[in-house]
Amino acid sequence: MTNPEKIACIETFGCQMNERDTEIMAQLLTRAGYEMTNEPDRADLVVVNTCSIRGKAEQKAMSLLGRLKHSKRTKPGLIVAVTGCVAQQEGGKIQERMNHVDLVIGPQAIYRLPELLDSLQKNGGKMTAIDQAASFTIPSLLPDPGNSALPHKRFVTIMQGCNNFCTYCVVPYTRGREVSRPPADIIAEVKHLAANNVREITLLGQNVNSYGLDRKDRDYPDFPTLLRKVAEIAGVARLRFTTSNPKDLSEELMKCFAELDNLCPHFHLPVQSGSDVILKKMNRKYTIGQYLEKIAGLRRYCPDIAITTDIIVGFPGESAEDFAATMVLLEKVRYHGAYSFKYSDRPHTVSAGFADKVLEEVKSERLRILQARQQEITTERYRACLGHVMEIMVEGESRNGEGQWSGRTGSNHIVNFSGGETLQPGQILEVRIDEACQHSLRGNLI
Repeated sequence: MTNPEKIACIETFGCQMNERDTEIMAQLLTRAGYEMTNEPDRADLVVVNTCSIRGKAEQKAMSLLGRLKHSKRTKPGLIVAVTGCVAQQEGGKIQERMNHVDLVIGPQAIYRLPELLDSLQKNGGKMTAIDQAASFTIPSLLPDPGNSALPHKRFVTIMQGCNNFCTYCVVPYTRGREVSRPPADIIAEVKHLAANNVREITLLGQNVNSYGLDRKDRDYPDFPTLLRKVAEIAGVARLRFTTSNPKDLSEELMKCFAELDNLCPHFHLPVQSGSDVILKKMNRKYTIGQYLEKIAGLRRYCPDIAITTDIIVGFPGESAEDFAATMVLLEKVRYHGAYSFKYSDRPHTVSAGFADKVLEEVKSERLRILQARQQEITTERYRACLGHVMEIMVEGESRNGEGQWSGRTGSNHIVNFSGGETLQPGQILEVRIDEACQHSLRGNLI
């Protein structure tokens, strides 16, 4: 019987890497005898898994930590832990500002969470674990296939950290340098998941295109070779990956979209700006001309590929002409979707020291203009699907209700559809698209 005094809750902010880290921590805590809950008020341990890529995510995490101070007053035995990028970035400063935080753990140390908790409970006081070892390797840990809201699809980490040092980004400081996982561990994990009815795999890393480059002495495969090995595993119906830096996108990787039947025709290729001047200040190491050549190559190998991107507006020094160049890029590429954000200074980054900051109201207006135009393009892309029959993978019942189901196309479009009474997540079905909405498609099961 589970010890009622060992109930844990993990609150997660940020990227897919953080989501995967939360799954790992939940699995380790379950093995250590904790019962997991989604209700912080029930828990005796609350882990706040933080993100520092953007200021808003960090603010949300800090707001939650502030509320937990009251929880600790009413429940003195409550343990509060902070993990993720803010933990690495701030270290013991978090506990100086928030005395109720017991444990601060960086991304490399999450695998030691149970032993750190044991030490804390035996010795009392406060602890931090934020050392980054040059010799760090990602531990081998086969996931619990049932420990997921969507059991038919999972993330598989193939590498951690980044070597690119874009001037606006904290990742090389918070997650360390690039560390590629042993290919045998990756293959074993995917086989384990596929054997347990996981049908869609997303290979995950800060820059998957550079997989293996840090391990040339150990004869690791490059990313296209790894992708082909994973694609061969029985049971993997759909294969995705994220994220990629355009400077490392190779012809061999492009070919995979033409040659691997289960590789989904969707590529997230962050551009960040349409201006060469701003890209240089960002230290992105490619030009817009080179970026557009990569886009053309992807479409040559896979004409129907859906391309999405990330864009930052209001980077220090961004002129009206620089922003206009980003708008021109939108028209040239016609992205299926874009994650766009206002620039914000992040601790330890080079751009935080740039003097020529863009006014907040100018950033807001540029973001509004960009998002409005991108939404028009996305809607036009959606309308192009009308009347087509598309393969979708069922995710579950639609939030729209009315007996509808929800699924995704290989191009990562959400489709709500009618028809079928006892569908299961992971099923692949054909749906005729009858309606294009702002953020999704609607149709009927064939």
